Amino acid sequence: MNPVTNDNVTQALEQMQAMVDRAGGAQETEQAADGPQFVEALREALDGVNDAQQESAALQDAFIGGEDVDLTDVMVSMQKSSVAFEATKQVRNHLVEAYQDIYNMPV
Repeated sequence: MNPVTNDNVTQALEQMQAMVDRAGGAQETEQAADGPQFVEALREALDGVNDAQQESAALQDAFIGGEDVDLTDVMVSMQKSSVAFEATKQVRNHLVEAYQDIYNMPV
């Protein structure tokens, strides 16, 4: 597995944010009364992944700095953020694939 770096996370989040902007900026539709729009749900999910990455980085820095942080907490946090990032990457891949399928449909 590739190590999760800030550059990788930033690049993936920028790509996903661009997709969200394209999806939500082209046409604004009325929001359903029973729940949030897809764009809002996607944005909340991305914020959750970003929070997990930041928490993991903070725990790593604290551990390296000699603070009283348990190594197992650091490792669990790193794995949680890694799994969240990989899941987000897979969702992005599926969204891109679905977009390409729709784009290539004959009219």
